[in-house]
Amino acid sequence: MALRKPGSVFVVFLLSMAANTATRCGQQSQVMVPPTNVVKGQEVTLTCSNTCTLSDNPNPTYIWYKNGHRLDEHISQQYPIHIYYSDIYSCAVKGHEDLLSPAVCVLGQNCFNVTYIHQSICALKGSTVELPCTYQHPNNHVVSEPNWYIQDKYNETPKILSSVPEYAGRAEYLGTKEKDCTLRITDLRERDSAEYKFRFKTQYAEWGYSFHGITLTVTDLQVKVSSSTEEKKRTLTCSTTCLLTDNPTYIWYKNGQHLHDPTSQQYSCNTLVVGCYSTDSYSCAVKDHDDFLTPTVCVVGESCLNVTYTKRSICALKGSTVDITCTYRHPSWHNVTEVSWFNKWETGVTTDLIQDPEYAGRVKYHPTTDKGSTLRITDLRESDSAEYKFRFTTTEVKWGYSFPGTTLIVTDLQVKETPGTEEGKVTLTCITTCTLTDNPTYIWYKNGQLLTNPNTQDNFLYLDQISSGDAGSYSCGVEGYENLRSPVTFFGEPKSLKNAVVGIIVVILILILCLFGFVWFRKKASKSTSDTRDRRDTVENGQRDSNPVYDNISGMTMAPIAAQRAITDEQDDITYASIQHRNQEVPLDSTVPPSHPQKQDEDFQYATVKFNSPSAAQ
Repeated sequence: MALRKPGSVFVVFLLSMAANTATRCGQQSQVMVPPTNVVKGQEVTLTCSNTCTLSDNPNPTYIWYKNGHRLDEHISQQYPIHIYYSDIYSCAVKGHEDLLSPAVCVLGQNCFNVTYIHQSICALKGSTVELPCTYQHPNNHVVSEPNWYIQDKYNETPKILSSVPEYAGRAEYLGTKEKDCTLRITDLRERDSAEYKFRFKTQYAEWGYSFHGITLTVTDLQVKVSSSTEEKKRTLTCSTTCLLTDNPTYIWYKNGQHLHDPTSQQYSCNTLVVGCYSTDSYSCAVKDHDDFLTPTVCVVGESCLNVTYTKRSICALKGSTVDITCTYRHPSWHNVTEVSWFNKWETGVTTDLIQDPEYAGRVKYHPTTDKGSTLRITDLRESDSAEYKFRFTTTEVKWGYSFPGTTLIVTDLQVKETPGTEEGKVTLTCITTCTLTDNPTYIWYKNGQLLTNPNTQDNFLYLDQISSGDAGSYSCGVEGYENLRSPVTFFGEPKSLKNAVVGIIVVILILILCLFGFVWFRKKASKSTSDTRDRRDTVENGQRDSNPVYDNISGMTMAPIAAQRAITDEQDDITYASIQHRNQEVPLDSTVPPSHPQKQDEDFQYATVKFNSPSAAQ
């Protein structure tokens, strides 16, 4: 691409993949970036180019988009513009607007842009899908809120995916706040078929609202049987409602057993050469998704051996009752002699649930038709989570071991508190470990009473944390099982009351600490007094128990030493306490030294000696 004056040519290659075109164009669109010497304000010409000629429309009308908005005044293949930093452009062919080219920056990489790796994705029901995308923005912008939105036939306006209850626990944002914006959705359902868009907000702008997103189509698998004109050859097709992304490998099953060949979407057999017998049934799956097996079909007539389950998976509440239903077929000349349900098997040996001690009194079989059966389990426990299969025995065979059954998951209810999108708001969510079957209606309780007019949406309850009227204990349940409530969760008080409560708690803690300190000091003082008393009691007891007694020598005149002490220390009273040493070999008080250490079994008491110093006046 050469630069021309006064403008430049900027080529946008458009990928054409219209289903009704005779020629399939290239596999990926390409964008030619302008030369680096192109500057802001310069005029350039954009060209919307196909990699091949559309056979259904050799002279198409083109549609241009600027920053995601359609420009109706430009319908030609070329579009002259003046370059600005933040502008991005894309184009499409009229009649194929869903095949929009990727948006491109016309000047460097310093613009707003969201790029989706795939414009459409076809995925299996029950599987996991990733919607990869990247985004960019000017360097002086900081992303604060990246969000995915969903636009489906059930909602006129796009909704934030994280606020849609059906996606709770299934939608996960894998991206970052810089460049990557990939979304993952697990346990896909047909209702998930919709257009998904990524939008981000910075401190200066919001971006992504008007752009095309990724169209997701969710399909299941079915086996379709067709016959040749000779009616000897049967062709089986593993059919989907859309073309699965990434060209998967297919797996085929005959009578529940894996066939290693073929691995294509079609399988053929001949009623004369390759065993297409009247008793044979077939099913298919996609590699790495073996658990998403199709219902089985008979290849010849309707007299094959077959078991079909009404639901492949069930999510039920702990403590509730569940029904697992199936239908079965067999050749007309077979007579059924026994039916049973089981969830444990080893090398072909099964245990009838009715005879299993873990299910005693909780399991019943109910025939629905002459070729149908329902397993009812009451008082469900989390340990009941398992795969359940039906088996029937005829005069000719036993059937049902190798076919996939119905997977039961037992869950309880829990209340989760999360901050709301608005300041001061809180959202309570009634959550489960799996999505409850049959879309039950959730109910809420406040302080044990049913909320008759709550601000709810599906399993969400919206509260105002500032309002005193919202304070209380909350729990949730589902209609029909009102007695199976979640544990109670306590939702806060208004801010003023919260502050008062916090203040009261602080005061109480201080008082407790003060009281503890007072008790500790008092106890310590009491212990000190008690120790003193104990020592005095010991002395007195020693006086009473001693055998040698010395007379009290109180009041003796001390001369000349006593006279000297009387001059220097007026009215001094010196008392030497009586000391008893019992069964010890230690010296007595040095004031009255003994002639030798005391021996064992000797008791001595020394009398109290008191010196009263005469006053100066005396």
